Amino acid sequence: MKKITIALVGQPNVGKSHLANAISGSNLKIGNFAGVTVEKATAKLRTDDYAIEFIDLPGLYSLEDFSADEKVTKEFLKKGDYDLIVNVLDSTNLERNLMLTTELLELNKKIVLALNMDDEAVKEGININAQNMSKILSVSCIRVSSKTKYNIETLVDTIIDVHEKALIPSKLIYGSEVEDQLQTIARFLEEKHFTIEGLSYRQIAVGLLWQKREIYAIVHEHPLYVELQPILNNALGHVYMYCQCDEIDEVIHRQHAAFAKGLCTEVLSVSKIKAQSVTQKIDAVLIHKFLGLPIFVFLMWALFQLTFTLGQFPMDWIESGFGWLGETLGETIDNEALKSLIVDGIIAGVGSVLMFLPNIIILFLGIALLETTGYMSRAAFLLDGFFHKFGLHGKSFVPLVTGFGCSVPAYMAARTLKNKKDRLLTMFIIGFMSCGARLPVYVLFAGAFFDESVAGNVLFAIYIFGAILGLIAAKILRVTAFKGEDEPFVMEMPKYRLPSLKLLWFMVYSKSVLYLKKAGTFILLASMLIWFISSYPKNDVIEEEYGAKIEALQATQETQETDKEALTAQKDDTAQAQETAPSDDKVASAEADKEAPVADPKEKESAEEGTSVEDQIAALENEKHEKIMEQTYLGMAGKAVEPFFAPLGFDWKMGVATLSGLAAKEVIVSTLGVLYALGDEVSEDDASLRDIIKENISFASAMAFIVFVMVYLPCLAATAVFYKEAESLKHTVLLVLFTFATAWVLAFITYRVLLLVA
Repeated sequence: MKKITIALVGQPNVGKSHLANAISGSNLKIGNFAGVTVEKATAKLRTDDYAIEFIDLPGLYSLEDFSADEKVTKEFLKKGDYDLIVNVLDSTNLERNLMLTTELLELNKKIVLALNMDDEAVKEGININAQNMSKILSVSCIRVSSKTKYNIETLVDTIIDVHEKALIPSKLIYGSEVEDQLQTIARFLEEKHFTIEGLSYRQIAVGLLWQKREIYAIVHEHPLYVELQPILNNALGHVYMYCQCDEIDEVIHRQHAAFAKGLCTEVLSVSKIKAQSVTQKIDAVLIHKFLGLPIFVFLMWALFQLTFTLGQFPMDWIESGFGWLGETLGETIDNEALKSLIVDGIIAGVGSVLMFLPNIIILFLGIALLETTGYMSRAAFLLDGFFHKFGLHGKSFVPLVTGFGCSVPAYMAARTLKNKKDRLLTMFIIGFMSCGARLPVYVLFAGAFFDESVAGNVLFAIYIFGAILGLIAAKILRVTAFKGEDEPFVMEMPKYRLPSLKLLWFMVYSKSVLYLKKAGTFILLASMLIWFISSYPKNDVIEEEYGAKIEALQATQETQETDKEALTAQKDDTAQAQETAPSDDKVASAEADKEAPVADPKEKESAEEGTSVEDQIAALENEKHEKIMEQTYLGMAGKAVEPFFAPLGFDWKMGVATLSGLAAKEVIVSTLGVLYALGDEVSEDDASLRDIIKENISFASAMAFIVFVMVYLPCLAATAVFYKEAESLKHTVLLVLFTFATAWVLAFITYRVLLLVA
């Protein structure tokens, strides 16, 4: 079967991903481009004769922009291995979208124009004559709608048809003076028989006139350049005079804009003009001067409230399921070491992470809804003025909100900020926006120390508190490490659209699968490692010492139970004898009972000592586990770092859990699950990890722990991405030191203040 590789290219918010989903049937896959951390989405479709792969390239407005995303798109289009470009355009903003199309046409590649959102254009009275447009450009233009799937099959058939035919040069026409100069340069090249593989004389001429570096690098090394240079200088002089400017970038922009405007005049007509669109009506409320921010805060509160309340039910089911699984498997395993590994290591560790999957799904769904409906850009606009007071840019909102999901894509989203200092400052603050990996820790402690009715509000308060701390940190960093002028705020406001269920499913599903993969691979290995270092080396001396004490108490308990059984049997015999005796004997017996001495209170106390002995045995068991744990590799490490965390109210177990969170924040929960499951005898009634946490950790220590987790360094994967994005080891080291120092100080203050209040 033959293969066709398609590059999906378009400006942001034109529906490329939605179109790829519509074509492939929700078959998008997420990965990264080789050598960089830019997200790469691909979709595959099979026809009778072809296997078609669509590569959804990052959106860009121009091939001359140089953010990280735009560099990847530009490099792929010029050097990547693909067969055809599908340029996706927003039919409701055709003229603006054609600015990128003109640059793509200059690449001399096979191309198909997909005029997306045709259904919205029709509603707005916009009609595009795609047939006439195809004739003018000599490029296939198809009106499509990814939402209604209008003309999707036609688009696929057109792609195959264009692929099978030879390349037909597009008819991209510039102004008359520019065309005259291009003809002069092309004629000279043809006379001298100068060629560049894959390019026509006109394309070489355009590259030279537009001063493209790659074309100049080739021509400059050729002896022909001596004769060509005066012709180029003369041509540029005429073009500058004609366009009344002396910047080639401005000349190019004007030529592209003129072509786009002229093409729209030929192919686009508007039959009706609405007084006010639906988007404008919604914006009148959502970005209102006074109502906008309260509405935004309410939406954020609702998201976190739903995250906890709706997620609570399936979370309890998952927790109970893993508890049952551990008990069931434990009963079938005779080898104590293997039993401990599976039940206390794997099931306790991975299960304590997987139980928070419902919360993760709800959080990612909320963020996906904000993004796909078009509200995310409005929120950035609303917060721009507020952000500027803290030295941040309005565009910082998008990476910061993305940080609530995961820090890795949040760091990558900061590329939209052109100013390097703005970008670095935003990246430093992203860690204060609690990622989804921290959510299990928050849910665990909120559920342990607060009633379920207020736990959702506590969760919201944690996220808001982290965001406030981030803003304060941004202000401090702006006046110290990242001084400089702010970049003006310019951001596109896409139309409001009903979210596509398929696209929402894809976004939530892909993030959830990544979470599950992490739980099934990395966290599984981490849980097994933590179990091993928390179980070895074994200490037989402590086992024997406490075993002897427990056996002595058990012997005492057995003696008491034997005496108690004998006394009960004696009473039963006496009662039976009284029932069978004559009436005179019963009266005598009753009188004897009256005269019998009352039982000594001390004897009653000794009869009830069985309960206190059981308590003593349970206490010794816990003390034994504690002593054994302290002698393990994990205990040694915990004791080593305990002095660092002791002022924060952390015991060595909390310190170890915090360090394990450097690998992945979800591991904190699995570490606590492993450590505390091994340290206590837990009955069926209080088997929940939340109950164990509440029994072993004070409220002040728990709140200090939440603050520390909220602020300190994101996972190692996120730190590696930060290094790649910042392109600076110095700033990466500064991030590590800054987050740890800030986390320690804030946790210390939290712990001490709560102790004083208590």
